[in-house]
Amino acid sequence: MLVQKGKVLALVGNHAVAYAVKQAKPQVLAVFPITPQTTMLEKLSEYIDKGELRAELIKVESEHSAMAAIFGAALAGPRVFTATASQGLLYMTEMIYWVGGQRVPLVAAVATRAIASPWSIWDDHQDFVSKRDAIWVQMMAENVQDAYDITLMAFRISEDPRVMMPVMMGFDGFILTHTMERVEVLPDSVVDEFIPPREFKLIDFDNPLGIGAVATPDNYAKYRKKAMEAMERAKSVIKEVMANFEEITGRKQYGLTECYMCEDADYLLVGMGAWVGDMRVAVSRLRERGKKVGLLKIRVFRPFPREEVREALKGRKGVVVFDRAYSFGSGGVLSLEVKANAYGLTTPIHTVVAGLGGKDVRPRDIEGALEDLTEGKLEEERWLA
Repeated sequence: MLVQKGKVLALVGNHAVAYAVKQAKPQVLAVFPITPQTTMLEKLSEYIDKGELRAELIKVESEHSAMAAIFGAALAGPRVFTATASQGLLYMTEMIYWVGGQRVPLVAAVATRAIASPWSIWDDHQDFVSKRDAIWVQMMAENVQDAYDITLMAFRISEDPRVMMPVMMGFDGFILTHTMERVEVLPDSVVDEFIPPREFKLIDFDNPLGIGAVATPDNYAKYRKKAMEAMERAKSVIKEVMANFEEITGRKQYGLTECYMCEDADYLLVGMGAWVGDMRVAVSRLRERGKKVGLLKIRVFRPFPREEVREALKGRKGVVVFDRAYSFGSGGVLSLEVKANAYGLTTPIHTVVAGLGGKDVRPRDIEGALEDLTEGKLEEERWLA
């Protein structure tokens, strides 16, 4: 297929996601504004008012109601979307688990933000990773272009018959939501072909049925096993969709993970989200000084890329995972995932907890931790607080 070139626009992250949603043509949106996601919903409302997006915009009284509304709407057949952040995502929690358990195909964007208490409107990943067991595919953007691309792919992945599962697209609050970058957007006709019409429909007035009934223990276990199998199938579907998207756009997609300067690296840095850009800078600087370091970017958090991570860790002298979320009493959330999939390997894995509540993390901070790793000076767990 020929690479399809669209327009180049200057967009903040929230508007880039809104543009992708407009092109995906959802028929129902249920919204409740919360910082730093608000301007995305304002832009979507503007698209509807101008007739650029033919959709029903349901203005609800809470985030719980927003997820409940698109849950019900999705069962009736239309493509649906919502977005939230932080306390809003927590308020949705009951319905998040219902949607995941029912395997309802829909897309939600999460502008990642710290959770209370204390109160914070700034970025970290605690909200996003808190839903890791809710039976949702979770993908994390590195930059504004990535947020646009992943949003489009999310609709296709979610609605694929082999998956049939909600997808959560995470992108860093303020750092991406309110930062303007160069974004290549696809022509509408190309998006129409990339995301085929939605075919899922459960509610049929001619064939009524009950939804959400009590399951016996035997049936409950079977449902959960099927969800596990679908989540594993999602890995190959995500790779397939990414490969197709790369073919259309010419933009390298890599897959569930991405390696930067990993080929001959003795030491590896692992991270996900917007600060991966700073990590590239740190790795490049250390390479210039003769340090054999590399970067492993986690692009898909659920299903966790176990095979790719394990393969990347083999033979390294040391690994440091940068975490923007923490499981109190246990450790950094991403670090725990990496360690769980390194069972049997001799590679030492260190954790740096940083950026909580939006605390600034600069390339030199990352560089310092990496340099300490190469010199054997890095603690098993370090906090930049």
